[in-house]
Amino acid sequence: MSPIIHASKTPEDLANAFALHLISWINETAGDTFHLALSGGKTPALLFTILAEKYAAEIPWHKVHFWWGDERMVPSSDPESNFGVANQLLFSWIELPHNNIHEIRGEAEPVREAKRYGSDIKRLIPVSNNWPVFDLIMLGLGEDGHTASIFPDQMSLLESEEITAVAFHPVTGQQRITLTGRVLNNARRVAFLVSGESKVKIFNQVIHYSDNSLAYPAAHILPAGELHWFADVANEE
Repeated sequence: MSPIIHASKTPEDLANAFALHLISWINETAGDTFHLALSGGKTPALLFTILAEKYAAEIPWHKVHFWWGDERMVPSSDPESNFGVANQLLFSWIELPHNNIHEIRGEAEPVREAKRYGSDIKRLIPVSNNWPVFDLIMLGLGEDGHTASIFPDQMSLLESEEITAVAFHPVTGQQRITLTGRVLNNARRVAFLVSGESKVKIFNQVIHYSDNSLAYPAAHILPAGELHWFADVANEE
């Protein structure tokens, strides 16, 4: 299936457009569980605020189970914690069962935590083709073409046989836990949220799939289900 591109003019338009699609996807999903993997970054933070302020009453939160596509190995109180941002801007403002939050414990020892988190995914999320099937995975796009915490110098994570892995930021060396490529590509839906002038060049390179774009991890995210790009850079040259 070809990628579906949703062009917006501003980050706020982008976040609102995604919020409306998210509501629709949750409501149309059969059964009483929707497994959603969140991403970090400025646009998701804006999305969390919009969901809490405008759409808190329109989503059956008891149905939504929150996971993370990646997490920095820092305490939840650290401003860089993806869980901490979501907890502050969204979870604290909605009625959500505590058991619906499946946090990566950033203060834990990375290798053991990756195994624990992967075991929870394997235990709780439906499986197809021997891999877990998330209903929706949100992803960002780095200026170097990375997504989740799969960086260009760690391309082997795209083909890893593990559900989760420990990754390292190529500049800072910061340790992170990430979902691996086979998990990302087994999702029912994947949605990239891309915002800002600094992302224009890499966005255009990745979506115009070519041999050159294969150097970027994001170009390898071609899920079995739907692939959506929500971008305020889509009309840029």
